[in-house]
Amino acid sequence: MADSSAPPSSWAGILLRLLIPCGILAAGWYGFQLLADKIEKPKRPEAKKVLLRSRVEEINLVDYPVVIKTHAVVQPHNLVTLTSQVSGTVAHISPAFEVGAYFNQGDVLVEIDPSDYETALAIAESELDAAKSELKLARLVEERKLRLVESNAVSQGEVETASASREQSEANVSLAETKVQQAKLNLKRTKILAPFDGRVMSKLIGIGQLAGTNSPLGDVFAIDYVEVRLPISGEQREFLDLPEFSDDAELMVHFRDGILSSDKFAWSGKIVRTEGVLDENSRDLFAIARIDDPFGRKSEKPPLRIGQPVIASIEGRVLHDVIALPRSAVRQLDQVVLVHRQEKTLLPMKIDALWADAENVIVSAASIPQGMLLATTPMPFTPKGAKIEIIPPATQGISIAGSTTQDADKSTTN
Repeated sequence: MADSSAPPSSWAGILLRLLIPCGILAAGWYGFQLLADKIEKPKRPEAKKVLLRSRVEEINLVDYPVVIKTHAVVQPHNLVTLTSQVSGTVAHISPAFEVGAYFNQGDVLVEIDPSDYETALAIAESELDAAKSELKLARLVEERKLRLVESNAVSQGEVETASASREQSEANVSLAETKVQQAKLNLKRTKILAPFDGRVMSKLIGIGQLAGTNSPLGDVFAIDYVEVRLPISGEQREFLDLPEFSDDAELMVHFRDGILSSDKFAWSGKIVRTEGVLDENSRDLFAIARIDDPFGRKSEKPPLRIGQPVIASIEGRVLHDVIALPRSAVRQLDQVVLVHRQEKTLLPMKIDALWADAENVIVSAASIPQGMLLATTPMPFTPKGAKIEIIPPATQGISIAGSTTQDADKSTTN
C-alpha cells in the first residue's frame, strides 16, 4: 500500500518519466507528417456507355426451293459372274477380257478347247445318219409287208412287227437328232460370249487352266447406266415426292464427286424408284437413282467409277412465302436477334425452322414480327430493348485519311 505521506517531489519524478517518452513519440509522429508526401488518390473515371453495333439485313418473303443433300456410292445395276457351262482347257482369252477393259454384247471373251466337243458332234452326226438309214429300211419293209398282206402272202402279225420296227427307227432318229443338237450346243458353249455391253471387274481364269462346269471366269458389269442408292431420312422425305409406281414422275438429281471438292465434275441423274423398306438401323428410306452413260462414252463427260462416293443434290418441293435467314445469323441453332427499324432496339427471339441447310434457315413469315431487321454481326450480349448502332454497308474503295481511294485518285489528278 502506497504511502500517502510521500513527498510531492517523488510524484513529480514519476510524472516526468512518463511525459518524456510520450513527448518523443509525439515529436516523431509530427515530423513524419511533415516529411511524408500526401498520397493523392486518383479519381475514378466515369463509366463509358457502350453502344452495341451490328450490321443488319432486310427480311423479305421468298419462294425457297428445298434441295436435299445426301451421300452415297455408285453401284452397277447389273453385275454378273461369268461361268463356263462346259469343262475343258482354256484355249483363248480375248484382250477385252482384262480387268478394266470394255467389251460389246456378243464378243467372245473366253474360249474353251473345242476339240472334244467337235469330236462329239461328229459322232452324233454319224449316229444320226445310221438312224436315218435304219428308218429308211424299216419303212421299205413295212411297205412290202402291207402289199403282201393283201394277197395273204404274209400274216397280219408280220405287218405289225414291221410297223413296230419302223416306229422304233423313227424314235432312234429323233434321239440321234437331239444328240446332234446337244453336241452343237456344247460346242457353241466353248465360246463364252459377252451378255451385254460392259466392262471387266475381275478376271479369274488364265490360258491353259482347266475350267470345270460352272467354274467362275470373272466378274463383269453393264455400262449402259449405273445406280446410286440414296439414303433419305424421315425429315427429308417430307419435302420430296418420291416415285412409288412406275408411272410416277421422276426426280432430278445432281451428283458431285465425294472425294474431290471441285464442282468441275458433275453428273445428272433421276430417281426412278424407292426400295419401299426402311433401313432397320437408321430408318432411312433408300431411293434408287439412275445415271445414264456413266463412263462418258457418248457424252464425253468424265467417267463415274463403280464404288465412287458421290454427293447427291435432290430437287425437292418449293416453300412459298417464307423467310430465308442466313445460317451465320442464327445462333445456337434456334436463336436470332432482330432490330426494330425505327427505334433501333434489340429483340432476341427463338425460331422454329421449317427447313435448314448449310446456307440458310427457313422459317414461316408469321414467326417474324413485321418492321424488323435481322442483326448479322455476332454480339457478346443482346439484352432486349437495348439501343443499337447500325453499321452502314461497306463502301467501295479503301479509306485513306478520311477519303476513299477513288477520292484520293481524283485529288492527285487535280
